[in-house]
Amino acid sequence: MRTAIWLYLFMFVAFFDLHAQYPILSPYAVSLGAAPSFIGLILGVYSITHLPGNLIAGYGVDRYGSKKFIIASMLMAGLLLLFQSQVTNPWQLLVIRSISGFVLAFLSPACLALLARLARDRIHQSKLMAGNGLVHTLASVVSPAAGAFLVAKIGFSTSFSVLGWLLIVTGILAIFGIQEKRIALTPAISTMTGHHVHHHGHGPEPDQPGNSLQKSGQALSSGYTNGIPWLFFLLPLAISCSQGILYFELPMLDNHGHGHGHAAAAQSVLSSGILFSLVSLGALLTLSLVFLNRVHPLARTIAGCLMLALIFFTMAVGAPVSLYVLLFLIGMAKGVIFPAIASLLAATTSMDRYGKAYSILSIAYSIGSFIGPIAAGQLRTSLSPYYIAFFMLMAGLCCLPLERLRLIPAALRPPAA
Repeated sequence: MRTAIWLYLFMFVAFFDLHAQYPILSPYAVSLGAAPSFIGLILGVYSITHLPGNLIAGYGVDRYGSKKFIIASMLMAGLLLLFQSQVTNPWQLLVIRSISGFVLAFLSPACLALLARLARDRIHQSKLMAGNGLVHTLASVVSPAAGAFLVAKIGFSTSFSVLGWLLIVTGILAIFGIQEKRIALTPAISTMTGHHVHHHGHGPEPDQPGNSLQKSGQALSSGYTNGIPWLFFLLPLAISCSQGILYFELPMLDNHGHGHGHAAAAQSVLSSGILFSLVSLGALLTLSLVFLNRVHPLARTIAGCLMLALIFFTMAVGAPVSLYVLLFLIGMAKGVIFPAIASLLAATTSMDRYGKAYSILSIAYSIGSFIGPIAAGQLRTSLSPYYIAFFMLMAGLCCLPLERLRLIPAALRPPAA
């Protein structure tokens, strides 16, 4: 448990540092003279360069453990932020952000894999993933406003330098704070990864100790990824696409009417930082509802995505609903979706494949995060980007292979009291 607490602490600082940049980057690019379409490229290339990093992380985390990748990712990201504080044109910012995307691609799979390995059973796994979501959300509640405040007080360059040094110090502390052990696969976890679960708490048959891992391998060769159909990952892709559109649109929405230059851009991030924090407050509310951890993760995923799609449709048609209310509801949906997807993946994956499973999840998120800002930057003058978010989410839900996921609910049923 102490390892989990230390991990949560370091993750809080890392997520705080990263989310503080959300309301800053678009105004910063505007102050450097970037056009909206180029800003979309800057935001999108950060996500697309996640892909090679995710692929490497998938194999590296399973083979070498999570600690090395967590530390290296934070240290290198901090150094890149120091370089980012000195850029003088949008092309330099594009290069720095593309390298940052590769470096930070290792952080999420490594953290999620380490948390999943600490779990005693499925319920404990769900709680750890909810804790990850809670830490992520707490950091994102205060960090956008904090980043906006830093820019307003000390400017863009100094703000990026401060955030960079914060990541570097955190990476150094993680060397001593994170204790990782190569945990052996236990029957409690092993039974969750197979396609058949024995009742009354019994594990795999004694004469078949590798039953779960063998079935995971068979599932992979027959079109599954560690128990999850490949088509399932279209949904995380759609979710991240919608979030990328939102993160592109909110700062751009506020930039209009503020003019150009460093002073005007610094003024705009104050209100956009509040909007980002409002999304996180909504997520914090649903993450605090601990009884949701006992609801089937597949049901939580579907319900949260449907809610998110309807909210984006409401924004697209311009319904007379307060933007603050809609952003808060988006946060509530996110607080349901992300822990549910992580729990679903952990519960249907063998421990020796956690790194690969979460790297595939991160790849899906990265592709969606690349598509979202690019599409928003190119089409926002002729079509509301929120329509794109709505259609992507509905397409992901429609493509969800429910027939092939029927085997999963039995494996995820909470133990009898």
